[in-house]
Amino acid sequence: MDLRLSPEQQDLRDSAARIVGRLGPRTVRDLGDAERKAKLDAAVEAAGWRELRAPGEAGAPLASAVEAAIVAEQLGQGLADVSFLGPTLAAELRRLAGAPPGTSRETVALEPDLSALTTVAGRSVLAVDARGSASALVLLPAAGGHSVVKVLLPSPGAASRQVDLTRPGMTVEPSAPVAVPGADRVLSPADIQSWTALGLALTCADLVGTMAGAIGLACDYARSRRQYGAAIGSFQAVQHMLADAFVATEGSRSAALYASWAVDALPPAEALAAASVAKAYGSRAARAVCEAVIQVHGGIGNTWDCLAHVYLRRALLSIDVLGGVGPSLARVLEHNGIGRSHGLC
Repeated sequence: MDLRLSPEQQDLRDSAARIVGRLGPRTVRDLGDAERKAKLDAAVEAAGWRELRAPGEAGAPLASAVEAAIVAEQLGQGLADVSFLGPTLAAELRRLAGAPPGTSRETVALEPDLSALTTVAGRSVLAVDARGSASALVLLPAAGGHSVVKVLLPSPGAASRQVDLTRPGMTVEPSAPVAVPGADRVLSPADIQSWTALGLALTCADLVGTMAGAIGLACDYARSRRQYGAAIGSFQAVQHMLADAFVATEGSRSAALYASWAVDALPPAEALAAASVAKAYGSRAARAVCEAVIQVHGGIGNTWDCLAHVYLRRALLSIDVLGGVGPSLARVLEHNGIGRSHGLC
């Protein structure tokens, strides 16, 4: 595979970076700016980024998973407090089920531990990235697989889970699922594998962006903060921490790019394995990188006013969505025919 971006993909990356740079939060206080958030949401809506995986000609997605991952990375790097992951995964579910794009913004509902797409069972689930969403897609067991249905969310834009200050979720009871018009195709296990691979690839891309943004924050602070008459960035210990963080980020970026390419280029089982490898690597790296960034900031890194904790909280949600290190490694081992009998997962 060729990891170089095409000119069109580079333009998409630059466009996303400009929008997030102009309308994304620059301080913790900005997270409460409703006017700014509305402008950012309108810009994302106008760009059509939530419809990148909507069906185009012959049912194929309008854009590749690589393009969706490019946007996800830029949103993560700028801590963009706008819905993208949930609506993009909902659009993919609709496409796989043969349904037309939704008329109102949707997200997806995951298991309480965020490890998998929810199969309706009458228990509480979590609608992820739910800001502005009126409904969440879930699965209903059917002959030969699962059908896609939706549950209505109590209040569009409301949120009850605040692990990630930029992408709030909502706890819902999927007690009365509603049919999705046009969703006539039953999803096979391969379809679920393909969808999960996309979800993992997008969360990996978000983790890469989050790490890059956190490192940028730490580097800016290391240049300006002075101790003993010198910038702390001149201290070897700080340099080593940031260098290790950069190496971990670049390794995660390579794995994430391969995972996003694999979604459309490889069979579902192979794509899921590639995405699981990337998620295991990126999850471990992201937590270490974000914690190192807090340490570089010293005492101020543990305060509410420092953006470092917002990066960490965003990373923690992306790590949990569809499983972090443990579940991802378990998928890899299962793909390679190695399981619990070998004492490895």
